[in-house]
Amino acid sequence: MLVFTKERLAFLAVPKTGSTAYHSALAARADMVVTAPPELKHANLFRYDRFFRPMFEKVCRADLETLAVMREPLSWLGSWYRYRQRDGLAGTPNSTAGMSFDDFVLAYMQDDTPGFATVGSQAKFLEPRKNGAPITHLFRYEDRAPLDRFLEERLGVTLDLKRENVSPPGGTLISLDVEERYRSKFAHEYELYESIR
Repeated sequence: MLVFTKERLAFLAVPKTGSTAYHSALAARADMVVTAPPELKHANLFRYDRFFRPMFEKVCRADLETLAVMREPLSWLGSWYRYRQRDGLAGTPNSTAGMSFDDFVLAYMQDDTPGFATVGSQAKFLEPRKNGAPITHLFRYEDRAPLDRFLEERLGVTLDLKRENVSPPGGTLISLDVEERYRSKFAHEYELYESIR
């Protein structure tokens, strides 16, 4: 999470949406940089509203707008699948090495999701508290130009982004049947993604 108090902006770090590159590029410009533990670095909107927003309101007398990036849902899952194939996870229960993307997606759709497929949900990450404020600014991962333009104008910076924390290359071939089942079960993810203007 990056916080810019003067500009009244909190950049929430949705996992697997390129947030690490923005953290690196903007850390020196931010008033607060939360990099660890992961539960705070990747604090979702609910957690931000519950814990961070009251602090900024009381201490800084600032009601910050929130910003986040969302990735096309199946591409987001594919990034998690490839990320968990990295050598550092080899032989662990969370490794997806040797597993097909179909099997990973099917595991993700189970009610009792196995550990290797427990990666959360973008829609859940962006879900506000009851009576809480929705995300103020939401951008698509696949179209960075509007996000970069927004940040450069809002913060008065010129961005120089470098790729970081990138998932290993690999295929994410999915069968039509599994994709249809996924899109049906997680239609709310697509509704949120398609709502981004």
